[in-house]
Amino acid sequence: MDFSVFLPPTRAEFVMLLRLLLAALAGAAVGWNRHRAGKPAGVGTHAVVALGAGLFVAVPALAGAQHVDALSRAIQGVATGVGFLGAGEIFRDPADGTRVSGLTSAAALWATAALGIVIASGSLFGAITATVLVLAVLELAPRFEKRLPRRDFPPAG
Repeated sequence: MDFSVFLPPTRAEFVMLLRLLLAALAGAAVGWNRHRAGKPAGVGTHAVVALGAGLFVAVPALAGAQHVDALSRAIQGVATGVGFLGAGEIFRDPADGTRVSGLTSAAALWATAALGIVIASGSLFGAITATVLVLAVLELAPRFEKRLPRRDFPPAG
């Protein structure tokens, strides 16, 4: 029986644990914004997406994978998988077929996954900057859009 699982965490494992915690907190911050906007994917969903994306990046790093290919494949898998998750957020209004909703929430999920990747990769400055930028866009874009003239597109068909 391998008793190494009972050993205290290594420094690398402890650092990765802190990064994953930070990823979950950054995701929760984005989720709080979406929750306040009344969207279905809120704090928990965004926190888990960021944490999960960070985990997918952490596995090759903790396993000692020195090749950029392993990390690149993990990131590609996260981007694709979260794209499918985000697609579940996008709806077309069945009444007239022209109104689409959920695009910003889908994009927020995708950005949250990217935050998890950046944080797990170890860029604290990049993580803080990106989190602030995502939150600023989510907060300020609706206010800015209200002041712009609206253009309605013809129904698809």
